[in-house]
Amino acid sequence: MRGDQLARQWLLVQRLGRSRGGVGLAELADDLGCVRRTIYRDLDALMYAGFPVVSEKRDGKVYYRFLDSFKLGDVPFTTDEILALAFGEDLLRTLEGTVFHDSIQSALGKIRSALSSELIGFLDTIAGSFRVLPEPHKRYAKSRATIEALNQAVLSRQVLRIRYRNGQTGEESSRELDPYHVWYQRGGLYVIGFDHHRTEIRTFAVDRILGVEPTGTPFQIREGFDFDAWTATNFGVVIEPASRVRVRFGPERATQVRERTWHASQQLEERTDGGVDLTMEVGGSSELTDWILAFGPAAEVLEPAALRAQVHEALESAAALYRPENLAHPAGADSEPEGPG
Repeated sequence: MRGDQLARQWLLVQRLGRSRGGVGLAELADDLGCVRRTIYRDLDALMYAGFPVVSEKRDGKVYYRFLDSFKLGDVPFTTDEILALAFGEDLLRTLEGTVFHDSIQSALGKIRSALSSELIGFLDTIAGSFRVLPEPHKRYAKSRATIEALNQAVLSRQVLRIRYRNGQTGEESSRELDPYHVWYQRGGLYVIGFDHHRTEIRTFAVDRILGVEPTGTPFQIREGFDFDAWTATNFGVVIEPASRVRVRFGPERATQVRERTWHASQQLEERTDGGVDLTMEVGGSSELTDWILAFGPAAEVLEPAALRAQVHEALESAAALYRPENLAHPAGADSEPEGPG
C-alpha cells in the first residue's frame, strides 16, 4: 500500500541520517522488516527525490549512507506524527483566516525552516498522500478580531459587551457576556457563556457577533457549570432538555447509520428486515429534524410524539413546493435575480 511504502521510506531516511559510516543492505532489510529487493527500490526512490544517497564497498560488503555534506536536521517525528500534522492542517482549513489556522501554519513553518529542501519535498509527498476534505462550514476570515477578543476574554475571565445578530430574525441587540468556552461544532465556531441580558447560560454563533468590546470587569464561572456535562445531551449546538429519541431506519440506509457514532448515548437495535432502530437521549429538536429529513423516506421518527409531529410538519411544507400545479412553474421562477448594486 502507498501509505506503508511512504512510512517505510521515511524510516529509511531516518536510519541513513543517523548513520555516519553507512548501513548494509541486510541490516536495512531487517530494520524495516522487508526483503532486500524492496530496499533497493526505496533507495532508488529516495535518490530520485533528490536525497544524496551514496554507496561504498568495504571488506566485500556494500554500505549506504548520505553524503557527509547532507544535513538531515533535527526531525524527531514519526510518520504518524507527520500525518497528524498534515491532517491537522487540512482540518483547520475550515478556520482559514483565524488565529487557529494561522498558528498551526506558523508551527509548520518553524518545523520546515529546520529541514533540508530534499526532506521538505519528501514530507510534502507524505502529506499529499493523505488528505482531509472539509465538511460544509462557515467562513471566519472576517471574524479574526472577534475570535482573538473572545479567546483573550475566556483566558482572562473578563466580561465582554457584544453586538449580536439573531440568526432567524436578523434582529440586532447588545448584551454583556461572560464567555466560558469557545468551541467548534459541525462546521461552526460558537461561544458559550452567561448572558447578562437573559440571565442564563447561552450559546452564540461567533460569525453573528458584529462587535465586541472588553469591559475590564472580571467574572467567575457559575458554580456547578461543567462544559462537558452541559453539552453532553446536545445533538448539535442548541441546548435543550434531553428526551428519548427513537428513529427507525430502513435497510437502504441502515449500514450508514451503523457505521457512525451520532451521539454518545446511542443504542442500536437490529431489525429482521435489515433495518435498524436508533435510540438516543438528546435535546435539540430543530437540529434533529434537519438530520432526520436528510435521510428522506428511509427514516421514521417513532418517539417522541412532538419530534414526529415536527418532522411531519416540515415534510408537509416541503411537499407543498412540489405539488402538481407547482411542478411546471416553481414559485419565484419567473422573477429576475437582482443585479449588482
